[in-house]
This record gives sequence, structure tokens and C-alpha cells, in this order.
Amino acid sequence: MCGIAGFVNFKKNIKEEYKTLKNMTDTLKDRGPNAEGLYTSSNIMFGHRRLVVVDPEGGGQPMKKSVNGKEYILVYNGELYNTEDLRKELINAGYTFEGYSDTEVLLLSYIRWGIDAISKFNGIFAFAIYDEDKRRVVLARDAMGVKPLFFTFKNDTFIFGSEIKALFKHPYVEPIVDKDGLTELFALGPALIPGTTLYKGIEEVKPAEYLIVDASGIKKDMYWELKAEEFKESEEEAVEHVRELLVDAIKRQLVGDVPLCTFLSGGLDSSAISAIAAEEFKKKNKILTTYSIDYEDNEKYFKSSLFQPTSDQYYAEMMAKYIGSEHRTVVLNHMDLVNSLDNAVIGRDLPGMADVDSSLYLFCREVKKDFVVALSGECADELFGGYPWFTNEDMINANTFPWSRFIGDRRKILSPELKKLKIEDLAQTAYNDTLKEVPHLDGESKLEYRMRELFYLNLRWFMVNLLNRKDRMSMANSLEVRVPFADYNIVEYAFNIPSNIKLLNGREKGLLRKALEGILPEDIIYRKKSPYPKTYNPIYTDLVCNMMGDILRDKSSPILNIIDENKVKEIVETKGESYKTPWFGQLMAGPQMIAYLIQINNWLKNYNVKLI
Repeated sequence: MCGIAGFVNFKKNIKEEYKTLKNMTDTLKDRGPNAEGLYTSSNIMFGHRRLVVVDPEGGGQPMKKSVNGKEYILVYNGELYNTEDLRKELINAGYTFEGYSDTEVLLLSYIRWGIDAISKFNGIFAFAIYDEDKRRVVLARDAMGVKPLFFTFKNDTFIFGSEIKALFKHPYVEPIVDKDGLTELFALGPALIPGTTLYKGIEEVKPAEYLIVDASGIKKDMYWELKAEEFKESEEEAVEHVRELLVDAIKRQLVGDVPLCTFLSGGLDSSAISAIAAEEFKKKNKILTTYSIDYEDNEKYFKSSLFQPTSDQYYAEMMAKYIGSEHRTVVLNHMDLVNSLDNAVIGRDLPGMADVDSSLYLFCREVKKDFVVALSGECADELFGGYPWFTNEDMINANTFPWSRFIGDRRKILSPELKKLKIEDLAQTAYNDTLKEVPHLDGESKLEYRMRELFYLNLRWFMVNLLNRKDRMSMANSLEVRVPFADYNIVEYAFNIPSNIKLLNGREKGLLRKALEGILPEDIIYRKKSPYPKTYNPIYTDLVCNMMGDILRDKSSPILNIIDENKVKEIVETKGESYKTPWFGQLMAGPQMIAYLIQINNWLKNYNVKLI
């Protein structure tokens, strides 16, 4: 994995702006600690930071290729999982290779097929290619949005980067947030409207989108979209098909020239990945290393709930023993958890999911000490119906995002000046606009029509936010995390499975559970779903309340300009009990909501955000 940055101006010579390019690229050193590369010309400035995973010698970037006298330049962040399939096609078409990296395969694929090459890629990626012959730059992002890519267009200059912080190193770009950005922050945060960033004028390439930048401006289009298709398989065939797709995706993602491990919580998804990976390791006389996360004294304070019915550690250790992995548990200290809220903001360049982010940041920091690549179980819940809002009737029928059903409560913490922000209107508009995109089949039942909407909403919103979190927190530690369930072949197939099959036997992820029989022990297969673990220790609650109290007492705190101090003070004094409803998803309630406010304050402060 890597980081890319650069800027393009077809109307003036920018070659002398080398220092700006260097500064932009330097911000991405955590994404790519192993090497740096810069390409400069009259109109094109490309920078690259490399995390070496495949072909240390032959995969350097920016990569240049000349074919028939035409030059092509690539900067690329990602991993292609069908590299060898594409390589064979290209060799048969007469192309030759200097190394064995997927970088070279990607660039030659573009040279061979042009824009059509993007739809042939199976992987996670964000890239920019300068096509000298056509005098254009082509940028694209993978279908699920695993890898990030941001851009802005100012003074005839197109500026891009893997992280927003890279754009801020260009003199044309400032961290400005207007009323629209604030409305989005409080209506939808930490989720974002696809293509937006909160910052005025800064956009994100959407999942499955590509851009063409030339002298006439920017053109955008989609190279992949979900389609509604009639499902013609039986339940038994679906079970077998899911198993085949998942095993194939996991095996493809075990490639690399560096140490690889898996995350193992003891839940269904990570257990499936770890079991299949462990079996592949055994074929090579190797032992898989697995990692789980826990918190100091968490068992002592754990509280069962609808969203978090059981703790994980017992099941993680059971699963590790079952597959014969070398298992390591990372136990997090609560002071580190609070202190790393800032690291999480810097990783995202935005407020995120509070300690759900900072815990992952710390976890990845430990994993990185011995490994460069990890596989993780994100996306299975969105694809196969793992959340309560896929089975709870009230949640199914909520006329809003099911993970943010109490948006009106957010208004309580806003300052008198901002209470007029139309946060409910924005959330409802974003929700309705997404429903208009959902593909349907003629004659769908009312229930099936709604379930298709729910799965689409989860793919376009909730899943993307979790993928953003995983990428930013892992890459802030120079760790590449792969997500096999996000393989677009699995996504396409799962989207069209009828809900009665997907939720087999009335269980969340019922079909996936059935598909994993024979691979996992029954205790794991039929365990009630438990989400990413959070701390229940009152020490953590005290720490975030004390920190937020300090922020409230410091009259220079920027968050005081946008919140109702008395209301937030009440929330802090009651240790979160006076704000009952989850802010977002399943985990951001009570102390996590207070931690989110801390992140907002520190984001405004550390990024010198200008509110207009």
C-alpha cells in the first residue's frame, strides 16, 4: 500500500513548483515509509510514497512506460488480486514485463484497454495515470471505496492526494468549513455524503468512479454499478456459491512478499478468514498469526446489550486453538485510548468514530511491529444482514438511516446560533436521494423492496464509513489491511440474494453461517453476532469526561463556538447518561459521544479550520 499526491495544470508551466509537490508527498510518509518517488514536468506533478508489499525492485513509482513512442506515468495506491489473470492476457497480446508487480500490470492494462481496463480490476486501488498522447490524467477508485482519493480544482489547477492533509500543503487549498459542512457534520457525521469531505471545495472520488482531467476541465463517470438481477439459484446452490466466492477472495488476498496475519475477534467473519488463511498456510508448512483486541479489566465491566450480546476474548482463543494459529491479544490501556483520539483525527483528517477509531489505531500500531499485511472481516454484516436493523421490524421500517435514527437529538447540543441548521432536512434528503439510486426488479414484494433498499443504504453509507476507518487507522501505522468480503464479485452476488435466503432460518447472516459449516466449529457459526469491541471500564468514562471538562473551561476552545455549553456540561456531569440515544451506529453512545465532541474540538484546533 502507498500514498499518492500531485497536481495538474494544462494552462501554465508548474515544473518549478517542486517544493510544493515534495511537501504534499511528505505528508503521506506513514502510508508509504519505504520509498519516495517524484515526477515533474511542465504540466504534471506526481508524488508517491511506497509501502513495499510485492516486488521490491520492480514496483517503484512513479512508474513510466513508453509504448509506440507514447509515454504513460502512473502513481498508484492499492493491490490487484487478479494480477496474474491480467498478466496472462497482456502477454498473449504481446506485452512484456520488467518485474512482477501489480503496478506494472495496472499500467500496461490501461495502455492496452484504456478506460475499459478499470472495470477489469479486482482489488483495492486509487490511482492517477498521465496519458501523454491524449493529454489527460485519468484517476479512479476501487468499486467499494476501500482506498481513498481526494481532490480539488482551484485556479486551473487540479490537486489530488490519498489524504486531505496532502492537499492542504498546496498553497491554493485551505481548511474551510461553511454552514453546509457544519450541517453535514451534525446531520450525518461521522458518515459523509458520498463525494464530500466537510471541507469547502474539497471532494472525494466516489467508490467505482473515475475522473478524466484535461485542458477542458474534469469529467466524471462510474465504471461499475450494482444491478438488480433475478436470483435463480436454490438455497443449497446459494450456500455453495457463497462458500466458493469467499474462499476464492481470501486465497487471492494472501499474496505478498512480506509477513501477513489476520485479525481474529472470534466472530463469524474474522473466524472464516482466519480459518481459510490458516489452511493455506499449513499447505506451505507455515503457521498463521492471529490478533485480537481487548481492554484492561473489560470482562469485569462488560454489559450485555442488543448490539453487544457477548464479549469476544473467549471465542477468539477458542478459534485460534481450533485452527492452530499463533494468537496474540493486544490489551489496550485507557489513557492511551484517550490520548490517541488525536491520532485518529489526524489519520482521518476529520472527526471519526471516537475511541472506536483510536482503539483500532493502537491495535494496528501493535500489529505493525511484526507484520506488514493483515486480513480483516469488514463488510460481511452489510452484505449478509448482520445488524439488528436487518431483522428488527421497527428498524427495518424506519424512514431514515437505521444507524442514525435519532438525528433530532443532536440539535440539543448545538449553540443557539446553529440550532437553526437544517440537520433533519439534510439527513432526510441524503436518505431519499440514496433510495432513488436503488435498483429494483419488477414485481418485488413490499418486504423485498425494502430489504433491497436497506442493503443498498448499508453498502453506500455504513460500509464505506467503516472502510474509511479501517484504511486511515491502519495506514497511519504503515499497515496494509485487506478486506476479502469487499470483493466486488461477492458484493454483486450477495446484493441479489433474496432476504429469506440471506437471513436463513431467521438468523442474521443465516446463509453465510450455513456456508461456513465444515470450515468453522458450530459454537462459532451459531454464536450471536457481536460488533467491534469497545471498553466498558468506568476509568475510560472518567478520562473523557475530565478531558471534555477541560475543553469547556478553556474559553479558547474552538468547539465552544458551535455547541450549547450548558447542555454539553450536563452530559459530561452525568457521564453521558443524559444523552441516551446512540450518536451513530451501535457503539457511539455515552462516553463515545463525549469522545466524539473531543475529536471535533481538536480537529477544529489542530487543523486551524476556518468556520464561515
